[in-house]
Amino acid sequence: YRLSASLDERTYAACAGHLQDLLCQECSPYAAHLYDAEDPSTPVRTIPGLCQDYCMQVWQNCRSIFRSLSADPELIALENNMAKFCRYLSLEDTDYCFPHLLANQNLNQNLGLVTADAEGCLQLCLVEVANGLRNPVAMVHANDGTHRFFIAEQVGLVWTYLPDGSRLEKPFLNISEAVLTSPWEGDERGFLCIVFHPKFKFNGKVYVYYSVEVRYEERIRISEFRISPADMNSLDHGSERIILEIEEPASNHNGGELLFGDDGYLYIFTGDGGMAGDPFGTFGNAQNKSALLGKVLRIDVNNNDRGPVYRIPPDNPFVSDPAARPEVYAYGVRNMWRCSFDRGDPHTKEGKGRLFCGDVGQNKYEEVDIVEKGKNYGWRAREGFSCYDKKLCTNSSLDDVLPIYAYPHKMGKSVTGGYVYRGCESPNLNGLYIFGDFMSGRLMSLKEDHATGEWQYSEICMGTGQTCMFPGLINNYYQYIISFAEDEAGELYFLSTGVPSATAPHGVVYKVVDTSRTAPPGKCQVEPSPVKVKSKRIPFVPKEKFIMKAPTAHPRLKSTTPRGGDPEPQTPRPPAVAGAGRAPGDRSRTASTAEPGGRAPGPGRGAEESGQRRRKKPPGDGAVRLMRRGRRGRARGRVEVFIHGQWGTVCDDGWGLPAAAVVCRQLGFPYAVRATKKAEFGQGTSLRILLDDVQCSGQERTLLECSHADVGTHNCSHEEDAGVVCSREEV
Repeated sequence: YRLSASLDERTYAACAGHLQDLLCQECSPYAAHLYDAEDPSTPVRTIPGLCQDYCMQVWQNCRSIFRSLSADPELIALENNMAKFCRYLSLEDTDYCFPHLLANQNLNQNLGLVTADAEGCLQLCLVEVANGLRNPVAMVHANDGTHRFFIAEQVGLVWTYLPDGSRLEKPFLNISEAVLTSPWEGDERGFLCIVFHPKFKFNGKVYVYYSVEVRYEERIRISEFRISPADMNSLDHGSERIILEIEEPASNHNGGELLFGDDGYLYIFTGDGGMAGDPFGTFGNAQNKSALLGKVLRIDVNNNDRGPVYRIPPDNPFVSDPAARPEVYAYGVRNMWRCSFDRGDPHTKEGKGRLFCGDVGQNKYEEVDIVEKGKNYGWRAREGFSCYDKKLCTNSSLDDVLPIYAYPHKMGKSVTGGYVYRGCESPNLNGLYIFGDFMSGRLMSLKEDHATGEWQYSEICMGTGQTCMFPGLINNYYQYIISFAEDEAGELYFLSTGVPSATAPHGVVYKVVDTSRTAPPGKCQVEPSPVKVKSKRIPFVPKEKFIMKAPTAHPRLKSTTPRGGDPEPQTPRPPAVAGAGRAPGDRSRTASTAEPGGRAPGPGRGAEESGQRRRKKPPGDGAVRLMRRGRRGRARGRVEVFIHGQWGTVCDDGWGLPAAAVVCRQLGFPYAVRATKKAEFGQGTSLRILLDDVQCSGQERTLLECSHADVGTHNCSHEEDAGVVCSREEV
């Protein structure tokens, strides 16, 4: 309207429609193409790319409007030459010129779908949001309009992050002295969850779930805290009230989820008690409704300042069953790790209130469930769609609910439940349930087919080529996916680490971004309520980097149809991760937690080992070796490179699978399983750091052919020494 006001009556009648059409292309799903914004090496256009016939028509009648739309001096200089003017506004890819792209069937048939590669893998990008965290187990918001988020570490600290990304120096909560955990990789005990009361803005109440030892007895504890009256960014540590404690017979399968539903009640998700196969009692804890383990519990903590700390909701399914605990909402679960309520479609509210959970399996299958009141989810009779306890599985009274999706351990060994995306910024993701696997590092998604009621699987990959080549975006992540999260606006995040120990500060929080279609400018802006800050702010400094080219894709496990029985075994593709750490003890089971496929065999014996003595020649520039615990590694170890007559280490800035593939191929291994960071295989302190910022395509013969900083120039320490895990077989 502002631009139209400057047009005379004749020009307005002829050109206002063109003016509006051209302005509206900034919000087109194809705006990145129209404005040539996909290639960061070229300047963004001020006018969308126009088809020749349309440009000529507008030029003949309305060329004066372009002065209102653009201050580009080159364009203005060509204003009186139609051929040069329209050539300047044309696009190299004529399929995308305006307005013909609106009628292009090849383009519009997939409008509203996330970009997928040739194998159907959905290509997404990431934004690094927080780093340096010790096993970040949960990220939540207060739903109070401030748009702060709070990240919990397994050791028992919770940190406040402000909307500008900065962290407050003083923790929101610190109960690390009370929390029971250890530095052991894979220890499932610790601070596991935090949730804000729906009326936190008015009552200041927060609830936490953590492991504790009481008189040599391990327990899980759910406690209530209140906000400090002196600081809105800190809890009153003296206000703790224990809501519920449950004895844990073993150190694993501690559950660890707290959620408030739309009904205002608190949902508590407990594990089956641990060990393997739920060996407690005749049918196990999960099938025993008189036990609180292996359950989804629902309690009422509203208005509890006087009287009991919690009450039983009157419509809980087993309140009238004398053989059942009244807190039980659903049963037959093994170890549900990360659950979420669906916010519902932003416009229709379809799906609102559905409760999704990832339930970690025993030794064959992982599953995703939709939890409903009073239902039995089958454990230990069933694992996924398969019978685990065959005698119990054939019991006609079991009446269990099957998962919406299950996957075999070739794909991953420990599911991490996620969220149905309902945010604003990435509209193509709406309705997609996004989740992951802690052990394999896979990101996955499910989409409901409303015609059949089945859920269709698609794997999620990190964007290749120019998909993520925008400022602030990255296309790699640490392998061990611990948790997922939503911010107050509904945008999706996940939390992962390279070393799954409660004391290792290698955890990172990533925001999920879909560049194939973004919301119109300004639509998703939020105005956070003011926050009074009394603690020092620590600015956020991102550390992860974009990997220029992805490694050659390996064969990917095809999606499995959940209702079609057991999936056929196929070879899975490694996820697009970077900096994965050593394989942890699995939070899901007591069986072996070695990496899928086992340890890679070492290379064959060379001539020097076959009895012939040879004088060793000095290695050439670019030669590599692997070192591990002071000795030569075979298939895994710290990478050391020979340059200018000396051996040295490689810094992990930019280090990823493409670089690992170069190293492994030099050493005679066809496959790179992992690219490791943070000196996972020890620090080469006796050597110089020779290479930094190494970025490879994966096809180079040596690391020296990759992009890197000048030899010997670096901004890191030996705590960031890079390493690799190689294999002769695809893993």
